[in-house]
Amino acid sequence: MPSIIVVKATFDDEGQVWFTESVDLPGLRIEGDTLEEIQAKLPGAIQDLVEAGDGGDEPYDVPVELIAHASSRVRLRADA
Repeated sequence: MPSIIVVKATFDDEGQVWFTESVDLPGLRIEGDTLEEIQAKLPGAIQDLVEAGDGGDEPYDVPVELIAHASSRVRLRADA
């Protein structure tokens, strides 16, 4: 298990939903309408993935870093 789990959340403009991916924890896929929803789902999803693998017997804490990425466009006049 990594010493920190970095989770990237990206906003899908077409689907109007946030989704996650993590190199540190393959298979971690969550969708949500807001980042708060993603954050609320993360602990359970991570626990499920680790318990399905080789989680071990003793519980321990692992920091989770959620990095969000969204982009948009701004229309500017050519003479600005």
